[in-house]
Amino acid sequence: MSSNIFVLAVFIIAYILFIFLPNKRTHIAVTGAALLVLTGMISLKEAFFAINWNVMGIFVGTLVVADIFMESRVPAYLAEIIVDKAKNTAWAILFICTLTGFISAFVENVATVLIVAPIALSLAKKLKINPMNMMIAIAVSSNLQGTATLIGDPPSMLLGGFAKMNFMDFFFYKGRPSIFFAVESGAFVSFFVLYFIFRNQRQKTELLRVEKVKSWFPTMLLVSLIVLLALSSFFDTGFSYMAGIICMIAGIISILWEKFINKGSITEGIKSLDWETTFFLMGVFVLVGSITITGWIEVASGHLSHLVGSSIFLGYTLIVFISVFLSAFIDNVPFLAAMLPVAISMSDKLHLNPSLFLFGLLIGTSLGGNITPIGASANIVACGILKKEGQQVKFKDFFKIGFPFTIAAVSAAYLFIWFIWSG
Repeated sequence: MSSNIFVLAVFIIAYILFIFLPNKRTHIAVTGAALLVLTGMISLKEAFFAINWNVMGIFVGTLVVADIFMESRVPAYLAEIIVDKAKNTAWAILFICTLTGFISAFVENVATVLIVAPIALSLAKKLKINPMNMMIAIAVSSNLQGTATLIGDPPSMLLGGFAKMNFMDFFFYKGRPSIFFAVESGAFVSFFVLYFIFRNQRQKTELLRVEKVKSWFPTMLLVSLIVLLALSSFFDTGFSYMAGIICMIAGIISILWEKFINKGSITEGIKSLDWETTFFLMGVFVLVGSITITGWIEVASGHLSHLVGSSIFLGYTLIVFISVFLSAFIDNVPFLAAMLPVAISMSDKLHLNPSLFLFGLLIGTSLGGNITPIGASANIVACGILKKEGQQVKFKDFFKIGFPFTIAAVSAAYLFIWFIWSG
């Protein structure tokens, strides 16, 4: 077996196992990466440089900041105020979903769901309504808006690292409206889908206010982090190191604040971080790096380019909606990581601005996970919370909200990107 065939075999087997053994995805990614290095298919140096350390710094640093932000109870406090101001349950749910989306643009999706879930469950108990649909709406809202900014979710970080896009590039890129506005166009349309689903919930909301803000410092730190990331755009134009360093410094400040102000344990705080996803990302970077080094990306892009011919619209449409379908069932992080270099190569073959395919790929991959309960980590967490509350979420329960929400959001964002970036 040639080295190129061996690398491809390891890559394909790993991705198949991601689908059938999602709970073991970290072990699979790390084992696959280690196997490639130990067999000499790629060198240790190549494996090291295949990992985007800037993205890893952003991911780990923002995880720590998000953790103390959640513990400060500021998001839950704001959610209670919003619910109390709503004229009925339908609008309370819609406002909660909007707040979820806002938080998720700056905090990882799973953390966002954990922040908002207690408020949703409290509202449901107060009004004696089933919390299932509300929790599903919160999960899909989180996944949608997590795509809007560089630090909202790992797929956005992956794209930013690969395309060398900084924080501000997600708003305006090369003088044109960028991913943020595509996501917001999807959010605007999908808002009406959620309104249609909850329109009959007319009870007046009366939620007992119980949340007390422990400290405003984490909120100030998060805001400062966002401002610094925006400013870093002017200094690190190649998106190579500064954003990761800023996020890691913010993470270290968060750990020290937790230790000396909250009297918490640094060791326990570090242990509680999402190390599984951290090592999973590192393993995936190496796996994708290996098939890039061995030339398989060029082969895949050549076949796809031949399939679409000279039709840019067909190529764009295929990338978006194939991504939507596949991401409904498989983890969007490894899929996006594998497809980013393919999208770039296809763009080169079609003599096209790569932003069209890259942005379409991100939208399709990130939002497709909203169709099923297993399509995104936030969905799995939301279903787990409901299970603890005695509510078993079936596939059809999730699909009846996730599918129309996703089609509405993807269609609007898909058209927005096409009209802005196809020229």
